[in-house]
Amino acid sequence: MHDLLFDFISKYVSLTEEEKKAILSLAIFHSVKKGTILLKEGEKSNDGYFVLKGCIRTYYIIDGDEKTTAFYTEMEALTPHCVITQAPSEYYISCVNDTILLVSNPDMEAETFDKFPKFVTLCRILAEELLAKQQINFDEFKTSSPEQRYLNLLQKRPDLIQRVPQHQLASYLGIKPQSLSRLRARISEKNKD
Repeated sequence: MHDLLFDFISKYVSLTEEEKKAILSLAIFHSVKKGTILLKEGEKSNDGYFVLKGCIRTYYIIDGDEKTTAFYTEMEALTPHCVITQAPSEYYISCVNDTILLVSNPDMEAETFDKFPKFVTLCRILAEELLAKQQINFDEFKTSSPEQRYLNLLQKRPDLIQRVPQHQLASYLGIKPQSLSRLRARISEKNKD
């Protein structure tokens, strides 16, 4: 599993054998079962996550309904707001599938940055990419219809269609599961013509 991580990192910075050993010595690899809640609303946490394999999601519970705001899959990172603000979390994070995560905290990261400054560069690049991606996703969501959102999802993240339960996908798209079923049927009919 660590080879996946090293291949990913090598796209941004090259690692020495010493740096690879340092990463492996941190004991940051965690296997987590499907359905596990990593963070609940109201809890405080210092844990940041990097998905090596699987899928996690963030969601709020509003008036008893889950409102999914994001899915994080292979080679995507999530640092919950509560890690930065030191306030209780406003949302939940759970595993959609059996997942392998890298779990870190600010102290561990600071120590690693001191020993290996190139990780600062890596994290800065990843943070910039994540911020740009989230801005684009937010803009697309705000300016598109549910059908356009679904078509965008099919184009940009088709893996989610297969690995995420329909009710979570519907919530993410801002519609009810029944509406998603109708939308899928309508698109399927159009594609037959």
